Amino acid sequence: MSQYFEENNNLKNNKKLITIKFKDKNYKVYTDNGVFSKDKLDYGTKLLLETITEERIEGKILDLGCGYGIIGIILSSIFPETIIDMCDITNRAINLSKENTQNLNLTNTNIFESNIYENINTSYNYIITNPPIRAGKDILRKFLFGAKDYLEDNGELWFVMRKDHGAKSMIKELESIYKIEIKAKSKGFFIIKCRVK
Repeated sequence: MSQYFEENNNLKNNKKLITIKFKDKNYKVYTDNGVFSKDKLDYGTKLLLETITEERIEGKILDLGCGYGIIGIILSSIFPETIIDMCDITNRAINLSKENTQNLNLTNTNIFESNIYENINTSYNYIITNPPIRAGKDILRKFLFGAKDYLEDNGELWFVMRKDHGAKSMIKELESIYKIEIKAKSKGFFIIKCRVK
């Protein structure tokens, strides 16, 4: 079975328009087979967005593994003065994200294909991700440990992970290179902020 972290040109299209409500604003976005949480805003991503939008976000942001683009879209809408790069490994995710940002008239986004950090050639104030847990621990570690090489001084990696997917053990691993702060916990989800030591 193909997963949302793999390119699969044989995957059937089932493109549809959904409405996501966040902080009293409705976002109409297209989703499709092969992208994560295609029917609704998943609880982990929602909690991540609720937590980080309580902060004052400035500068350059990377939405890593953007899927159909909802993290970048909401941050772009709330913080229009930021510059937001959005990347994913699949063409389907890239095309959906481009169409969604264009339809919402978001002009501060840049969307491109990248296998994790493969095509990243700049550094960021924030790297934000709901990493693909089902891809396995090796991919997960590349998402999280790799961020340190693409963060500005005092830059922050923010991610969401469930307790039953190993959040506590991953935090212990990450403490070798990051200062860790658990920003929120709800329904087994941890919102984690990391700064390079």
